[in-house]
Amino acid sequence: MNVLIVENEKPAAGILVRLLHHIDPAIQVSGIVETVEGTINWIQDHDRPDLILMDIQLDDGLCFEVFETIRLDIPVIFTTAYDEYTLRAFKVNSIDYLLKPVEEQALRAALRKYRGMYASGMVARPDFDRLLGGYSSPYKSRFLVKIGSRYRSIPVMDVAFIHIAEKNVFLRTMEGKDFAVDYSLDRLQSMLDPAVFFRINRACIVPVHSVAEMHSLSAGRFQLVLRGEPKSALANDLFMVSRDKISEFKQWVDR
Repeated sequence: MNVLIVENEKPAAGILVRLLHHIDPAIQVSGIVETVEGTINWIQDHDRPDLILMDIQLDDGLCFEVFETIRLDIPVIFTTAYDEYTLRAFKVNSIDYLLKPVEEQALRAALRKYRGMYASGMVARPDFDRLLGGYSSPYKSRFLVKIGSRYRSIPVMDVAFIHIAEKNVFLRTMEGKDFAVDYSLDRLQSMLDPAVFFRINRACIVPVHSVAEMHSLSAGRFQLVLRGEPKSALANDLFMVSRDKISEFKQWVDR
């Protein structure tokens, strides 16, 4: 059995490795990662493990962001010091939910449960999924972007705006970096939370946290200045709100 450990505390990761080897010396630890982004990159770059032991609170966010960013159907045993995420954990591929400090007896029972479930082919729990069907947010929370041969996970709160340039769609971060995304603006409108994102014209979607100033110009034109963008951007039609959207935009900002 190959196991990936997702744990941001090195002593806790070391304990898990020792427990696994003591329970079954044949278990191979494929890797140890500490962050949401590191987990996504590891899964993209390596052979699929049989099982993941996953902490919930990682250095760059909650582990559930991994499931929201990429398709992940690998079974998971959660190991955490917090008990408030139980329902959310069992909405994804959870085998068991172990509270720290993880005890050998509890881990041994979770591994036995994993073997029993997957040996018998019981890999889905539709009744539980229906029970929690409305628990997860329907909107996108992160973007997975490719940088050369690597991947980076970008939370939606780090998005400055999304725009069309040379017939391609790009996401610009609050740091001012552009990344290509594989969605049309029409598709993104349905994927992003309308309370946070607004399509101001045919070529640009902006989040409310990025709007720094709004200028009413002559001839009914309405121009935005976005955080991190120079004031010279007032001459940029990319940040011009379409006339037919001005009233709706004002209501959106004033929520």
